[in-house]
Amino acid sequence: MSRAKYNKPLYRESEKMSRKAFYSFHYVRDSHRVAQIRNAGVIEGNEEVSDNDWEKVKRGGDAAIRQWIDGQLYGKSVAIIMIGSETAGRKWINYEIEKAWNDRKAVFGIHIHRLKNLAQLQSPKGANPFASIPLTNGGRLSSLVKTYDPPYIDSKDVYRYITQNIPTWVETAISDRQR
Repeated sequence: MSRAKYNKPLYRESEKMSRKAFYSFHYVRDSHRVAQIRNAGVIEGNEEVSDNDWEKVKRGGDAAIRQWIDGQLYGKSVAIIMIGSETAGRKWINYEIEKAWNDRKAVFGIHIHRLKNLAQLQSPKGANPFASIPLTNGGRLSSLVKTYDPPYIDSKDVYRYITQNIPTWVETAISDRQR
């Protein structure tokens, strides 16, 4: 596994108005939960990929998946890791986190386990995915990257909390990266 680097980003104030997000998440388990946040339209994000398109990318092997992820991250201001019950430790989510961090993008996580899926079910809280990403100084990325866990149980309250706070969380992550 490559080690995440600790680099400072070079953001300009003019970029503040045009923040674009890359959403990283466990597709099978959490795509409906993430779609709720994307569809709120609070932050411009990467487009949802269809099952057929993703299967085509996967057939190309690891190199094709890396190339697809790299293309999705290009031009984004921030990577938002949507943390479900099985997000932490997944190979491609780890790659997305490391790639975003090493490309000097702002990164943060949001626990989404209390948003309901298509079956109207919530899920157990997932582990912090940044805790398994090593830094070159021997620490873990979790020491530098914030995660947010909405303080509500009801899915509608969680949704409202996330959509109201996500713009602030984006700016905080960008500010934190500039230090």
